[in-house]
Amino acid sequence: MASTIYALPAEVVHLITAGEVIDSLASVVRELVENSLDAGATRIVVSLWPGQWRVRVADNGCGMTLDDLQKAATAHSTSKICSCADLWKITSLGFRGEALHSLTTLADLEILSRPLGGDCGWRVVYGYAGEALYVEACAIAPGTVVTVSHLFGNCSGRREGLPTLAQQIKAVQATIHQIALCHPHITWQVWQNDREWFSLCPATSIGQLLPQILHQVKEADLQEVKLEIPNPENSEFGIQKSGLHLVIGLPDRCHRHRPDWIRVAVNGRMVKSSELEQTILSGFYRTLPRDRYPITFLHLLISPEHINWNRNPAKTEIYLNQLSYWQEQITQAIAQALRINSTSVKDAVHTTRVGKLLKAAEEKGGYNVNRSLTCEEHKTHPEMLLATSLQLKAVAQVNNTYIVAEHPGGVWLVEQHIAHERVLYEQLCDNWKIIPIEPPVILYQLSPAQVSQLQRIDLDIEPFGEQLWAVRTVPTLLQQRDDCADAILELSWGGDLQAAQVAVACRSAIRNGTTLSLQEMQTLLDEWQRTRNPRTCPHGRPIYLSLEESALARFFKRHWVIGKSHGI
Repeated sequence: MASTIYALPAEVVHLITAGEVIDSLASVVRELVENSLDAGATRIVVSLWPGQWRVRVADNGCGMTLDDLQKAATAHSTSKICSCADLWKITSLGFRGEALHSLTTLADLEILSRPLGGDCGWRVVYGYAGEALYVEACAIAPGTVVTVSHLFGNCSGRREGLPTLAQQIKAVQATIHQIALCHPHITWQVWQNDREWFSLCPATSIGQLLPQILHQVKEADLQEVKLEIPNPENSEFGIQKSGLHLVIGLPDRCHRHRPDWIRVAVNGRMVKSSELEQTILSGFYRTLPRDRYPITFLHLLISPEHINWNRNPAKTEIYLNQLSYWQEQITQAIAQALRINSTSVKDAVHTTRVGKLLKAAEEKGGYNVNRSLTCEEHKTHPEMLLATSLQLKAVAQVNNTYIVAEHPGGVWLVEQHIAHERVLYEQLCDNWKIIPIEPPVILYQLSPAQVSQLQRIDLDIEPFGEQLWAVRTVPTLLQQRDDCADAILELSWGGDLQAAQVAVACRSAIRNGTTLSLQEMQTLLDEWQRTRNPRTCPHGRPIYLSLEESALARFFKRHWVIGKSHGI
């Protein structure tokens, strides 16, 4: 029988390999921009002509010599790695030497470049498989301009299988946004059909750049954390520290309907990691409203030996060594970002809500403030000083619902029920106890599903006659409550253990309308500040409203200078 296995022709091999790297306009932009960043560029201009399948990327990077230009598009030519060992210590965005060579098999490629300090620039036009067909001197500023024309022109069937041009343009924008977040110091200009499409100004931090991309988000809605974290043990290259840069939308004011803004980057490149994304979602558990998702950007700067980039040709997926260690560091960073302290008071200004509240106060007059309380001097305990550097002092109660708390930077209104709910919920999570109760709680006409639900959350329940059930154990917080039976009935309607803990905390928390003494208010404030997620209740409702002193001063026009006789 004749052999049916044949070696593929070289041109077919080149097309298959190129298809792994270049599969759309967005992938062209990604590969060229990454080369610009590796060249040290601080300004990048991307120009698109979608109808002509043409892309141009210009940068002010280090440029290339003529010798480098002539070899740049040959197969697997790169300046970034030299040996097998280098594959395990990748520090650049590009390293395989596949992108430019792949482009020569799928499109027309032209590069103009001049190195820093070079006397002149050079223009090179490449043929199939990366051979330099035409070389000439040209006038160009230091940097590089790469033009890709007639993409997929030699395999028109490939174009037909791609998303529409409109979808590809949207993908290009998303690609640039992702890369910009990893490199906020870069200036970006993006043109489409010879008209400016959008631009991004350089920023000193990701928190300053993000509002340029998500226009509905304000910088004050974000909390930014930068940490140095130790590498896991046995680092081969002797690098003792890695970095973690986290930007989160504060859960009391900034979230999304879809989990489409949980972004993870590693060493300057956006990656897909379901494990790390799930860790981020877990870090926001019971801090957001139902069916809402966080806005989060996580950038890990990790020693190269802990990463394997050779998982996907597009370098969008990685293997991360000792994954559980990095997950633990991320969880701790999110917890730190969610805390409230003196450094985050200014960021906690709720601009829109403050404006509405002051406007309402101006139109409707004063609030009904209950000051008929015995004032006691509050003494701060040493453990409180360790827990938070922000000192809140209870001064009044509004409508037996809101605690007025004074701090050095202004005034806060704290909703007493949901603040207490957050305190109790975290206590329950840390110390969930089921205790016996006598006499048992008797419930009537439970369905099999309700009985199964109570057993699922570890309550002891047994038949007590026809259509009657005896519950002989209950959560600790419900033991002394008059409405214990109603609370257990509520727990029987479904949900996991965490949902039961939320329900118990909600039912056990101080009710709005309850009069509190100053000492009781102060105790609640102290306990609330020590919680892990003090910004929202377990249902995702905001707990406090910040009225910064500067906002109050503007409202009362204390900046006016009327005259010395008025004592201003």
